[in-house]
Amino acid sequence: MKNQATIPVAALRRAGLKPGDELRVEAAGAGRIVLTRVEETLAGYAGRLTGVYPKGSLQRLRREWR
Repeated sequence: MKNQATIPVAALRRAGLKPGDELRVEAAGAGRIVLTRVEETLAGYAGRLTGVYPKGSLQRLRREWR
């Protein structure tokens, strides 16, 4: 189950956060929540360059290395 919260733009800017950033949410005692930006991992980059290189270009490079 997900809930949503609106964070004021000024607070986002002071924290260096931007819309779309993935945040980790942790309870920090009664009535207190801490949000921390989740840093990108290598797995998070997988597939981001799809379509950037022509089809078959990786195979051609591999043949050149042999």
